[in-house]
Amino acid sequence: MIPEIGYTIAGWALILEFIFTLALALKCYPLQPGGLLVIEAVCLGMTSPGAIKTEIVANFEVILLLMFMVAGIYFMQSLLLFIFTKLLINVRSKTTLSLLFCIMSAVLSAFLDALTVTAVIIAVAVGFYSVYHKVASGRKYHHDDHDHNDDDKVHDHNKSDLDNFRGFLRSLLMHGAVGTALGGVATLVGEPQNLLIAEKAGWDFVEFFMAVAPVSIPVFFAGLVTVVVVEKFKLFGYGDKLPETVFDILAKYDEHESEKRTKQQVTQLWVQAAAAIFLIIALALHLAPVGLIGLTIIILQTALNGITEEHQIGHAFEEALPFTSLLVVFFAVVAVIHDQHLFQPIIDWVFTQSLQSQPLIMFFANGFLSVISDNVFVATVYINEVKAAFDAGDISREHFELLAVAVNTGTNLPSVATPNGQAAFLFLLTSAIAPLVRLSYGKMVIMAFPYTVVLTIVGAICVSNL
Repeated sequence: MIPEIGYTIAGWALILEFIFTLALALKCYPLQPGGLLVIEAVCLGMTSPGAIKTEIVANFEVILLLMFMVAGIYFMQSLLLFIFTKLLINVRSKTTLSLLFCIMSAVLSAFLDALTVTAVIIAVAVGFYSVYHKVASGRKYHHDDHDHNDDDKVHDHNKSDLDNFRGFLRSLLMHGAVGTALGGVATLVGEPQNLLIAEKAGWDFVEFFMAVAPVSIPVFFAGLVTVVVVEKFKLFGYGDKLPETVFDILAKYDEHESEKRTKQQVTQLWVQAAAAIFLIIALALHLAPVGLIGLTIIILQTALNGITEEHQIGHAFEEALPFTSLLVVFFAVVAVIHDQHLFQPIIDWVFTQSLQSQPLIMFFANGFLSVISDNVFVATVYINEVKAAFDAGDISREHFELLAVAVNTGTNLPSVATPNGQAAFLFLLTSAIAPLVRLSYGKMVIMAFPYTVVLTIVGAICVSNL
């Protein structure tokens, strides 16, 4: 038999190894190494399949959210692509455009899903980059032509335009990604961990929004001020404007696409808009669990738009299921933490501090771990421990709600510092557009830095005043 201290040491080793797999997510998706660690933990008796199942069942709504809501929004991509494209073409001021991208991403992420919104922004950027690159290199544009990186084929006089265009797209992508964090913190569907926190606290859509609003709303406006400052003063890699030659090419392309749009495609856009309105109403009124609302969205859009073949529907699930699988691994690690009481000393220490300081301590503890790890994993661990303290009668209902807000905002705001913390940032960094616009890990950290500082400071001030 392994002594209890041995299980404790092995448990902390497991957590550190698991965080390490998350930190190296760009080299290897964490599902495989993390999954092997969990299998090892079960074999060593650190947790059991039954305990893992209990964690999964307790968080089943989050799994339903990822499985069906992300897939449901997949069938809205044409509408979202249409909206972002019109913004890019019709708004000439870079600062105004950056603000609109950030606001649109925030609003959409609050009601939809940050990963899907990021996917749409990436699709817009890839499409426009492809159009310009083919024209600049003297070739006609084809949708199946993916030779983006051959800069030698771009005429010399166009290379400066290409560099400026890359900087322009890079900054818009980052403003959009930050927007998903600003909106994602505000509602229970914005980020996967939000629904988990809401479930533990017993909050519906409106209650969650109202509980988090004293932090999320000031942070949102602080984020918008940051957009204006970094664009106006060209700080941290922002400020590149869209060259006139590039704008002319993109405007002609958009006009061409609008002329080609059939009545059937226009009808599909209206169906998607109606589905989006239904989605917002259903979430606000809490008509059903979030995942089931997502499934309803899938059925309505596919039925009304004539998408009836299995392989057409299957593509919608490709984006979400790898992360859903990883989430199950998260819950398995949480089962180890729970069975071995690994975080109990930390939680006990937090509760020895004054009631006024506990939310702020919780905010920073969650924020620091989310920067190097993953915010869904961190939130899952901490909200479980806080809920256990509440169930045991150690804290009041009011104080539990304050700590729940601190966990939510702590995992959502400081985590923009690195791609490790935010799934949307990691998704952007590993997408096809990142190498095209020269967006590296280091560049992303530098461009996220002003947002990290502002969101963390404003968030901490708001949490301390709860």
